[in-house]
Amino acid sequence: MSSITFAAPVPATRLRITARGRRVLAALVALPVAAGIAFAALSGGSALAAGEHTAGGAFATVTVQPGDTLWSIAGEIAPDADPRDVVADISQLNMIGGGVIEVGQHLAIPAQYSATQR
Repeated sequence: MSSITFAAPVPATRLRITARGRRVLAALVALPVAAGIAFAALSGGSALAAGEHTAGGAFATVTVQPGDTLWSIAGEIAPDADPRDVVADISQLNMIGGGVIEVGQHLAIPAQYSATQR
């Protein structure tokens, strides 16, 4: 008859990182962040590079007053135009996400509406 012998449990080893390993790990983590920053910096001027027309760097502006909304501003600066189009144009020009504006904020008015500014 043979006897079965079981091995003693192996103690768990702790993972140790050397100074070189920490530097390599930090570089691997920082690489995507640096690539994202570089991409953002290089693509920042794409609007002008796309050949879009500019108004020579000067825009008519409107200062947001208490109670103003993009819809009310659109109705005042272009009463004969569709307010949805005017709001979309103002939002795109001023890079407004979600239509949130604040009192005292200066909004650039698209050139086609600046002649009828309030």
